Amino acid sequence: MQIEVYCDESFPDLLSSRSKQAKYMVIGSLWLPGQKREMYKLAIHHLRDQYKVGGEFKWTKVSPSRLDFYKALVSWFVDQGESLRFRCIAIDSNKVDLLSFHDNDQELGFYKFYYQVLHHWIHECNDYRIFCDFKSNRRRDRLHVLQKCLHYSNLSANISSIQAVRSKESVLIQLADVLTGIASARLNKKLSAATAKFELIAHAETTLGKRICPTPLCEKKFNLFRINFGERW
Repeated sequence: MQIEVYCDESFPDLLSSRSKQAKYMVIGSLWLPGQKREMYKLAIHHLRDQYKVGGEFKWTKVSPSRLDFYKALVSWFVDQGESLRFRCIAIDSNKVDLLSFHDNDQELGFYKFYYQVLHHWIHECNDYRIFCDFKSNRRRDRLHVLQKCLHYSNLSANISSIQAVRSKESVLIQLADVLTGIASARLNKKLSAATAKFELIAHAETTLGKRICPTPLCEKKFNLFRINFGERW
């Protein structure tokens, strides 16, 4: 089976920031069968037309005037069952030792965590195409190295491509952005009540039927891995 994965992140600069705006960096990924890509894209565009939402949609654009659209988007995501899945990893930036484990290189550390998001959901005999939100890197080979590492650790699967795509060009990356933002805001406790984003998180939890918090690996719909440094899952 061909699987496509669409990725985005929240607070990606926490590993190098001296003035931190949050505790957790979150990297999110949306997983779907390749043959359902066009159907899902059409469904999202239909929701945009229905709610008259033009341009790029993302977590930072959640507002009272567009809340109904974002609620409908989350409900639609949940309604797709396990054929459309979300997985994210939360990294406590205060516990990351760049000097000891990442050659004092924030960018290297970031892509090592990216590997952890993807590796544990790659299965034998499947073919994977991975799309990452465009990010300016100091080294241009980061995605190529990530692809090689995933290949060598998953020899029974095929990692056919990893490429950068600007989020405005992909509604599936935009959906990954919204879901990543929901997980990040819940973990970082960044929101106060009576805001559109807080109401969207409440809607997501009601629709999912559970609070958004760290989950076991077996959780297939909305999987949240909070990495414990020096400990097992």
